Amino acid sequence: MSISYDLWINAVIAGMLLGGFYAAVTSGISISFGILDIVNIAHPAFIILGSYIAYIVNTRLGYDPILTSIVVLPAFYVLGAAVYQVYYVSFEKRGQEALRGLAFFFGLLFITEVALILVFGVDYRYVEAPYIGPSLHLGIADFPLRMLIPCLFSLAMFSALQIFLSRTFMGRAIMAVAQDQEALRLMAIDPVRIKRVAFGISIATASMAGAFLIIIQPVEPSIGREYIGRVFAICVLGGMGSLPGTLIAAMLLGIVESFTSTFYGPSWAPAVAFGFLLLTLAFRPSGILGR
Repeated sequence: MSISYDLWINAVIAGMLLGGFYAAVTSGISISFGILDIVNIAHPAFIILGSYIAYIVNTRLGYDPILTSIVVLPAFYVLGAAVYQVYYVSFEKRGQEALRGLAFFFGLLFITEVALILVFGVDYRYVEAPYIGPSLHLGIADFPLRMLIPCLFSLAMFSALQIFLSRTFMGRAIMAVAQDQEALRLMAIDPVRIKRVAFGISIATASMAGAFLIIIQPVEPSIGREYIGRVFAICVLGGMGSLPGTLIAAMLLGIVESFTSTFYGPSWAPAVAFGFLLLTLAFRPSGILGR
């Protein structure tokens, strides 16, 4: 009975830590897909790119992966703004952002993946840091630091994003651009500029999620495909464009996957998690905190 109780407690802890990571992975999609209505299917590619940047700097200079991701945030923001500008000029401006825009992001996904394979090969890469390996033990509860540290930074990033979106002029403009672009124009605000800023932020968050990913597990160029379904599922489950809803959905999905992996085996985790998603949406189509 004691062993079973320990398993339950540690399954919940593992699920919450995993959910924190899922929240970081999904935060950018909550902005690009949930708020801007841009189906950025290439989002995982930017996550993996962030992982490899952290890997290069860690192996060559010995810098911490999370610190590296913070330093390169502006570069990924500029990259995201540039990608949106190409998307806008090529598709959105012409009113062709549906299927053709989706094909654009699919192409971006595979180009990035192939480029990484050509440069790094298909071998798994990993980073080194003092907190990769040790665990924090509090009674019967175990907190692996390789999961705990990314989770804490993920929550900090989420809090910063929520404060930015709810309390700053630019953040309110980003929230408004999804609701009424004409009203923004009447206020002499360029919706395209607002979208460019928002998309840049979404890609910047992907770079941090990439650093978290390579801390949690070794990566190879195609591993991002595993997260395509999860990030969109969490975004929809939380409520389109709701960061608090995204965080709750990520935690729930992480706990469901953790319990399934612990008691039934890891191969069942994705199926049970998406079954949980379908059941939730059947009773709450707008998501947990959707309107």
